[in-house]
Amino acid sequence: MNLLIDIGNTRLKWAITTAGQIMAGSSLINSRIDRDELLQLWKGIYRPRRIAVSCVSANRLLELVQSVAHELWFDVDIIPVKPQAQAFGVINAYRQPERLGVDRWLSLVAVWQQYHSPACIVDCGTAITVDLIDADGRHQGGLITPGLTLMKKSLGQGTEALPFSGTEYAVGLADFTEAAIYSGTLMAAIGLIEHVLAKQPANLRLILTGGDAELIAGQLGIPCTVDPELVLRGLLCVLEGHT
Repeated sequence: MNLLIDIGNTRLKWAITTAGQIMAGSSLINSRIDRDELLQLWKGIYRPRRIAVSCVSANRLLELVQSVAHELWFDVDIIPVKPQAQAFGVINAYRQPERLGVDRWLSLVAVWQQYHSPACIVDCGTAITVDLIDADGRHQGGLITPGLTLMKKSLGQGTEALPFSGTEYAVGLADFTEAAIYSGTLMAAIGLIEHVLAKQPANLRLILTGGDAELIAGQLGIPCTVDPELVLRGLLCVLEGHT
């Protein structure tokens, strides 16, 4: 058994894996994570052979996870995953490969290992990221924009009359402000994705992940696959290829 840990900007996701199967546990909100919570979360699972960790959040969380893991299992092998220039069939497009977010790197790895075909990967999380990979496994580069919640919060912080609301509304032209913000931010994300795909070959596979993936997928006029465990599957690919 292995343990996979994905520390995102907002949440920590984790899973155990046996015989190539991923069994995800309950996610945690980063701002509420402490040592005792992690100990309670993992003390009931069998000792993992190895632990693969992806972290785009504060280093303190990575250090805390490593400390708790060694407290529970002493000398367990922990692999903090980093982006590479080329690995697992994927060629990183970044001039400085290490500057590509590790979550984006792992999503590229997971998609390439599963499909071996051109794809557009959209992470609909705290930030919305768009990455393209071609038929040869070459990353074509990507785009980054605020996620839906960040867009809404920025309106509230940058103006005095546009309040933040987490309520969902019908999508379309609205006759009150909260609904107008809800639809406007959602359509901005949809427009970004559809604009990118309009300039790509028709056989490009569209894959969405992240907390708002289902919401955005439901409004797209393009067939897509929603894969909430994409980064975890990328971590599994790394473990399976790690010697």
